[in-house]
Amino acid sequence: MTDKKQILVGKIVAPQGIRGEVRVQTYTENPDDLQKLKLYSSRLPDGAFHFVRTVPASSVIIARIDGVDNRNAAELLRGVEIFINRDDLPELPDGEFYQADLIGMRVVRNNNVIGVVADIQNYGGGDILELDNGEMVSFVGATVDVENKVINVQG
Repeated sequence: MTDKKQILVGKIVAPQGIRGEVRVQTYTENPDDLQKLKLYSSRLPDGAFHFVRTVPASSVIIARIDGVDNRNAAELLRGVEIFINRDDLPELPDGEFYQADLIGMRVVRNNNVIGVVADIQNYGGGDILELDNGEMVSFVGATVDVENKVINVQG
């Protein structure tokens, strides 16, 4: 699932109980979002993933996978990544962006290209752009030119 149109939204991290349910670490803003999206995985057949419930005060959900009915089978799914198709996401209002769409954009400060967005981190104080050269730059106050694939950050 390395296709640019596929977006990683979660990962199976552990079995849950003895009946084959799994714990899924979600990468969405709200863990409940996974129940509204069509999910894909290279290791699971289409439609096999079923949202069960969220874990209170965490970004983990409990899910059931068709054909997985015991802890040993669930253990074999540890590390399986869960994706959505980018085209299934709703359009955002002006000025809002999906992080996946920012990856690969050039970052400019004072008219100089300082790098390309490799990843985005958030440690609680706002989004941080991680550049391909290892530099970390605050996204706060940045402007995004989607058409030219450029992010202008403050100095």
